[in-house]
Amino acid sequence: MFANYLIGLREGLEAALVVGILVAYVVRTGRRDLLPALWSGVGIAAAVSLGFGALLTFGPQGLTFEAQEAIGGSLSIVAVGLITWMVFWMAKTARHLKADLHSRLDDAVSAGKGAVVVMALLAVGREGLETALFLWAGAKATGSSTSPLLGAALGLATAVVLGWLVYRGAVRLNLRTFFAWTGLFLVVVAAGVLSYGVHDLQEARILPGLSNLAFDVSATIPPSSWYGTLLKGVFNFSPATTWLELAAWVAYVVPTAFFFMRTTWGGPPAPARTPPPAVSTAAAPA
Repeated sequence: MFANYLIGLREGLEAALVVGILVAYVVRTGRRDLLPALWSGVGIAAAVSLGFGALLTFGPQGLTFEAQEAIGGSLSIVAVGLITWMVFWMAKTARHLKADLHSRLDDAVSAGKGAVVVMALLAVGREGLETALFLWAGAKATGSSTSPLLGAALGLATAVVLGWLVYRGAVRLNLRTFFAWTGLFLVVVAAGVLSYGVHDLQEARILPGLSNLAFDVSATIPPSSWYGTLLKGVFNFSPATTWLELAAWVAYVVPTAFFFMRTTWGGPPAPARTPPPAVSTAAAPA
């Protein structure tokens, strides 16, 4: 539940910030007549995201077990790819997000209100589709549908409130720090989703090694225990993990976390210092 709360909070806050930046820019430039078009694009994006989530949830029903596992495993891997791209993209562009959105909105305004609708739809819809896919993958990995959805709903509600407070100037957030730490946590969560996606593909008999376990600590960490449920819900931890799942988890989390921390906290290299000019030690003429 906590992992899905964090996903809903982070993705929802991104969308809320995008909407807040666009609304504030429209109001400040005296183009309030564009607000209906802007909100129309946001509403369409929300509806498309909900429809996409419903399609993921109910679409595979009626298929064979192997087909469902194949679809689930493939989409879990796609979700990991999208969330990885998202955290790196935000780490690089967070400081330039406002200027980029202003420029895109100026281009849309010059093209007409229809372009404003499309621009808002694309800006918010990307966040919504990513959220729907990753939440679906997380819910499937945890084997529950209620707790992940509840966590995501609470995260989105918190994001809306925070976004409104930021827009009104009542709250100041260090967005770079927020997105840095939540991004690092999501890398670990994504590694668990990737591992579970591999497990799905093994159950679909697309990948081998379902019976080759790297470890089985089910006796020590029962899946039904509170701490087993907590580990499953937060990190998608499986007490019985195959060698291929473990290899996928390590192969993803180690380089991804390294490069993410390097991108986020590494900073630009210090400029080279020019050495001072040499001082002549020759004796001055008498």
